[in-house]
Amino acid sequence: MTTALLNARLVDPERGTVAPGGLLIAADGSIAARLGPDDRPEAAEQIDCNGLCLAPGIVDIGVKIGEPGERHKESFRSAGAAAAAGGVTTMVIRPDTEPPIDTPESLEFLRRRAAEAGPVRILPMAALTRGRQGREMTEMGFLLDGGAVALSDVAAVADTRIFSRCLAYAAGLGALVIGHPQDPSLSAGACITSGQFASQLGLPAVGTIAERIGLERDLALTEATGARYHADQISSAAGIAVLERTRASGLSVTAGTSIHHLTLNVLDIGAYRTFFKLTPPLRAEEDRQALVAALADGLIDVIGSFHTPQDEESKRLPFEEAAPGAVGLETLLPAAMQLYHAGALGLPGLWRALSLNPSRLLGLDTGRLTPGAPADLVLFDPDHPFVLDRATLRSKSRNTPYDLQRMQGRVEATWVAGRRIYAREAA
Repeated sequence: MTTALLNARLVDPERGTVAPGGLLIAADGSIAARLGPDDRPEAAEQIDCNGLCLAPGIVDIGVKIGEPGERHKESFRSAGAAAAAGGVTTMVIRPDTEPPIDTPESLEFLRRRAAEAGPVRILPMAALTRGRQGREMTEMGFLLDGGAVALSDVAAVADTRIFSRCLAYAAGLGALVIGHPQDPSLSAGACITSGQFASQLGLPAVGTIAERIGLERDLALTEATGARYHADQISSAAGIAVLERTRASGLSVTAGTSIHHLTLNVLDIGAYRTFFKLTPPLRAEEDRQALVAALADGLIDVIGSFHTPQDEESKRLPFEEAAPGAVGLETLLPAAMQLYHAGALGLPGLWRALSLNPSRLLGLDTGRLTPGAPADLVLFDPDHPFVLDRATLRSKSRNTPYDLQRMQGRVEATWVAGRRIYAREAA
């Protein structure tokens, strides 16, 4: 059955345009044709988009699922529902589960569960070292053959010699390594960025020098081994400066950041608000502004939610003891709209970082509105105002720092391979 999506504003990250038109979706779930504003093709189903924005579905790198081991925090089913409602059509999930995804058997279990329960596309990462302990390499070749799209420990590998060997072996396989650029010895035990505010709160702090040192090491080893390297979360001006020098030298590496670090700063922690405890910790406003500028300049390639569900018992603790992380699948799009409404980035620029660049990084054919590409799409109203109520979130865990915040941007519908998996219910 063909479907025609009409009367839309097409957000095209490849062309860098927002233009009136529509899309014709073929029976095989791909985009059959791009339509002009006056085109009315014959189709089994015609959907009027009412002038709203139609864009490629979001590809979210770094999503944590609670299966196996922590299903009470998040399951594939609940995460899939949250992703669909947030316009996320592909989740690239992390291996920091209990136990970690570090063997072909555990990877196969995860892929089966994902296929059974998830309405969106789910692509797994696998651990770089056994047990994520940083002591011994995993069977990288078997993990890649089993469907892993990248290798990561979701934490810095402290032993430089081990990490160098991992990068060299991964380079031989052509594998993508996703690193977490933080110096682990400096970051150990810290829960806030150092500065006057951290001193006032009396919390153990770490400076952005930890990010700089960690990134310098990782990039030096990347240059030496020729590995494909992606820094998962650049969060500071110090990290941006290192990345800029590296790019200027000709080394081809990519970098991402989290939507929380683009829209929040360390002062948002306020009176020990644990929903704002993240890894790496929130930075100064100057760092946040530097991240936004680097994103606009193309120095930072990818925006992710870094969806990290934590239950109430893990968060309702003193700040120093509370678990780090925040959910983000449903809040990623409206939070990104803050950058759009502030005039920092246009919609095509945002969707390059949310969809096109992550697709290119992983070798996917998503993130585009060209004929032949998968019809993974999100229809959204960038201007719709609302107050976020975390009780309405579809995730099992609802640890969002945006609770009760005024936001703009609402997802109206989501398609994966041409099948509508989410439609907002009329009020």
